[in-house]
Amino acid sequence: MKRLLATLALLAVASPVLAAREDMSGIDVVNRAVSALGGKAALAQVKSLTLKAEVRHWEPEQSVVADGEMRLAGDSTIVLSRDFQSEAARTDWERKLVYPSPREYKFTEIVVGNMGYVLGIDSTSPTRQAASSNPSQHAMSDLRAAAALRELTRTSPLLLLSMQDNPQKLARLPDESREGKRINVVAYAWGPYGFNVYFDARTGLPARVRTVDTDSIQGDSNFDLVLADWRPVNGMKLAHQQSYELNGRKVAELRVNEVIVNPGLAPETFAIPEAIRASAAAAATGKVPYQWVIRRQYIGTYLDSSKVSFDPEASPGGLQLEAVAPGVSLVRGGTHNSLVVEMKDYLVVFDAPIGESQSQWTIEAARNKYSDKPIRYIVLTHHHMDHASGVRTYAAEGADLIVGPGNGQHFKTVLGAPHKIDPDSLQRVKRRVEIVEVVNKTVLSDGKREVGIYSIENPHAAGMLIGYVVDAKLGFVTDLWSPGQKLGDKLNPGQASLVAAVARAGIAPERFAGGHGGVAAFSELTELAAKSQ
Repeated sequence: MKRLLATLALLAVASPVLAAREDMSGIDVVNRAVSALGGKAALAQVKSLTLKAEVRHWEPEQSVVADGEMRLAGDSTIVLSRDFQSEAARTDWERKLVYPSPREYKFTEIVVGNMGYVLGIDSTSPTRQAASSNPSQHAMSDLRAAAALRELTRTSPLLLLSMQDNPQKLARLPDESREGKRINVVAYAWGPYGFNVYFDARTGLPARVRTVDTDSIQGDSNFDLVLADWRPVNGMKLAHQQSYELNGRKVAELRVNEVIVNPGLAPETFAIPEAIRASAAAAATGKVPYQWVIRRQYIGTYLDSSKVSFDPEASPGGLQLEAVAPGVSLVRGGTHNSLVVEMKDYLVVFDAPIGESQSQWTIEAARNKYSDKPIRYIVLTHHHMDHASGVRTYAAEGADLIVGPGNGQHFKTVLGAPHKIDPDSLQRVKRRVEIVEVVNKTVLSDGKREVGIYSIENPHAAGMLIGYVVDAKLGFVTDLWSPGQKLGDKLNPGQASLVAAVARAGIAPERFAGGHGGVAAFSELTELAAKSQ
């Protein structure tokens, strides 16, 4: 019996499932993981790979209630083909989206080297190149190419071989504990990317691959690829369940159904047309808004542009401050709009879309147009990130917030979120900001002009607000109606809620400006509502 116990003890010492020591170096942890995955030879023989998978996406900042249950974006099936020797990847998508509206997209993404290409329609906001070509196709922007390359690096089954071959780029971080398990952590600085790779100390297998991204709403954020359900494939192991977590909340889940190693992919699998190559930009190497680029694709609304908020080909003049009434201007030229209202001694701005860059542009344009009047209030129609991501910039400029009922705490958290890895203006300024919640309505008045702000029941977002400039008889609405865009045969639920809210408030707008679209007569909705009765 003693001999048997001694033999078992020796086997345990040699086994890859023995818990790694805390004093192991980074390369020791990586070497152990490579062994657990099948060994260097088994991984090195992978020259190409094809996998089929089912994918589900969620978006946390498009919830009905701020900080509430995430909205399901939709389900997809993918076929991913990779040629590691030529640094090429192709993903064929079939997407069935349910938010922000039901629709289906079939498209192909190809990344070769440091440039990317999209064949087919993949968004409600196509670039001019995509919209004007037949079949639809366009070069990836430098931002999208950078995000695609980072995620291809993160998910590569050869990532650990890269780490093993570059021990000078490894740093051993303190062990952590997760769900009762000890986790070994190794940082890997590779090119423009910084990954923290977490290893199960018992099995040696990688458990998650983390980047720390900046997010306009949540601040410095942990973005994790979580790996599970390891199965043998051609002498190595591959995670058949891969999910993404943003600050601990699952935002994407991929389930692998089939894997073929070294399938013998033809070169034309990764072909990019010469015309596209000529217009393609190399992947960005500077600041990349990864969370915006990645998660706007989750809901099929991403504008694939290096300018983020507008397509330079479609809007060569960029953003513009367009007068829509005396002392009232609409920021147009991009995918999302703001309304600027001049009061006697200050300005009121409705919505802070996209992020800091558009907010900075709007602030500067308003300053030039309205004689350096300060922006006293930023009114946020609702909490969704695409219309609120620039709010911290306005707060840094001295503006206080006006938000809908129940949204005060959410925006208090947004203003207090750390932005240390890519400091924004509020991180540098630090000021006390007042947040006012509108329960039913509030009126801003300077003795001459009145601006009404009304809360509205609607199906899109809790705590929604609309605005009304009384003397101009001009309303402002976001997402419920996009003025100037073609209407259907009857009001949709959002449009119906706006008509009902206007009647309930007892106001008389002749026109509405929109957070999307432009300006249109309100009678377009009221007449359609009468026909629908």
